[in-house]
Amino acid sequence: MKLGVVGLPNVGKSTLFNAITKAGAESANYPFCTIEPNVGVVDVYDERLVELAKLYHTNKIIPAQIEFVDIAGLVKGASEGAGLGNKFLSHIKEVDAIVHVVRCFKNDKIIHVEGSVDPLRDIDTINLELILADMDTVTKRLDKIKKVVHGGSADLQTQKEYELLNKIMDLLKDSKPARMLSLTQEEKKIVDSFFLITSKPIIYVANTSDTLDDFQIQNIEKIEELAKKENAELISLCAKTEEELVNMAPEDREMFKQELGIDISGLDKLIRASYHLLGLISFITAGEKEVRAWTIKKGTLAPQAAGKIHTDFERGFIRADVVKYEDLISLGDYNLCREKGKVMSVGKDYVVQDGDIMLFKFNV
Repeated sequence: MKLGVVGLPNVGKSTLFNAITKAGAESANYPFCTIEPNVGVVDVYDERLVELAKLYHTNKIIPAQIEFVDIAGLVKGASEGAGLGNKFLSHIKEVDAIVHVVRCFKNDKIIHVEGSVDPLRDIDTINLELILADMDTVTKRLDKIKKVVHGGSADLQTQKEYELLNKIMDLLKDSKPARMLSLTQEEKKIVDSFFLITSKPIIYVANTSDTLDDFQIQNIEKIEELAKKENAELISLCAKTEEELVNMAPEDREMFKQELGIDISGLDKLIRASYHLLGLISFITAGEKEVRAWTIKKGTLAPQAAGKIHTDFERGFIRADVVKYEDLISLGDYNLCREKGKVMSVGKDYVVQDGDIMLFKFNV
């Protein structure tokens, strides 16, 4: 999973990136500090892996991972090449979802590119540029097929594509992102082939100070209302505090979190929101050699889950033995789980559930 961290210059993108990846991306008080995207890979902490490692007496834990890409700041006119617009748009097309950092705090020492702090205005600025870029993409695609459609020689697939493109264009002209369009699974596959930026799932991150005031609370509520309309996610955090936390010793970190009343880190908030937004779950493979988490989409069938490990597993899939995490931890032994009837033998139609511990049987 690849998430693109975006936002106007000086809203805290690189500070957040530093906090979640410990990558030390340059962060400075001037626009376009980030030109080429910084990339960091983050382990997804999963307490279930730790408990299973104890059970199987293994020190090798391989968690799921998320890739974060810190993309250059955006300004008005980016869709026409202003600032680093062309670079920004090319990088953002490569990610699975967008993490849009929005500044909600006031600080005269940190220059805002627009001269004042207005989160909804900032969101509109970026959304407009992405909408304009998508309008250009849709227009070019329509130009290619409308002659065929109007000439009456279009097949059903082309006709459907034409109809969807026009629906999307109507949304874009109304300054609404393509992700607001209600789609069937079949239609979603067609729209995915358009590679539109505004169809990507989005998480708004309200970047606040370490203490909330009325100005910040009111703006978070406004962003929350917008996120609901767009089928987006929203989390709030203080990027600066998160950056300070990751640089502390573990014992100091816990003490500091307690003092601030932080029960869950910004990274964990972001990962949970990402999994929820993208409809992701994890299944687990476990043994003396290693304990490992594998990320899949909700609704994935057993053979396709096996294919995440190796294509041969999917191609030669016979069945899978499945035990629920809770059952294995409760009974403390895999063989005992089998004796108690807690190990299921499932076939090709089994829908994998979050936390399933799986052993695949295949023949190639």
